[in-house]
Amino acid sequence: MKIRESRKFLVLFCMVGFFLGIMYANLMSKDYITSMGIFNDFFLNQYSQTEIDVVEYIWYVAKIRITPVILAGALGCTKLRKVVVAVILLWTGFSGGMLMTSAVLKMGLKGLILCLVALMPHFVFYIAGYMILLWYFFTYPKARWNLSKTVSMVLFIAVGILLECYVNPVLMQMFLGTL
Repeated sequence: MKIRESRKFLVLFCMVGFFLGIMYANLMSKDYITSMGIFNDFFLNQYSQTEIDVVEYIWYVAKIRITPVILAGALGCTKLRKVVVAVILLWTGFSGGMLMTSAVLKMGLKGLILCLVALMPHFVFYIAGYMILLWYFFTYPKARWNLSKTVSMVLFIAVGILLECYVNPVLMQMFLGTL
């Protein structure tokens, strides 16, 4: 019963962050969002025509994806581990709410679909990797860190990085070609 309640608690933090992101985008920064260029036709056209140097891109993606995992891992080893989990989930939800709202405000339903395409398939693996780490921090000291958790988390993050570098650009260019 406690595990089920704990899962609901984690989902609640993420959903509260998502709701706050939607509210912030609609109420406080709507003018800024409608003026920014990430969802405009010129930027999307440029992205669809850009060739990506995969070797350089993989190092860039690895750096920006591994750094937060290391930071979360280091902060999670302190007494503030549950606060770290809450902050990560709130921030992730907030960012997602802002991004989705921005896309819908600028492009409508196409913007929402664009966001989903941009997050697939690598985001599923990032979520799995982060959830191993966050679940451990949230259930500590009952749960113990072991080799299988380490290997699973590293593999999920590594597969996510590879998918983000090799598969996602192809999917994005295919989707942007249909717009």
